[in-house]
Amino acid sequence: MSSIPFDQLVVLWDDGERRLRTAAPRERRLMEQIVDVIVLELRRRLGGPFQTEQLAALYLEGTDWCFDLATQVMPGSPEAWDMPTVVGSAFTRYVRRATDFGGGRRRLEDQDA
Repeated sequence: MSSIPFDQLVVLWDDGERRLRTAAPRERRLMEQIVDVIVLELRRRLGGPFQTEQLAALYLEGTDWCFDLATQVMPGSPEAWDMPTVVGSAFTRYVRRATDFGGGRRRLEDQDA
């Protein structure tokens, strides 16, 4: 997949979610709207059922498209364009929908149940 292990990506994404939760109320409301739009775009890009590897690959291809969405959704609110926060939050929320993710971690096929 990449030189960055999935476990490190999840920590990075979770950090975005933590920063969002601790943001000032006004900024958080604005950023939540951007996160929602990014999640919808992730759904569009990945389609139906997907695996963690696919989401990680999409992330590693680049997230400039997330900035484009943020500036479209909140053109007059640059304080909401905190990309590590909104991108991380969106990806950490979306990874929970992966077919091979559960209990806060990736489930590998060859692992015992």
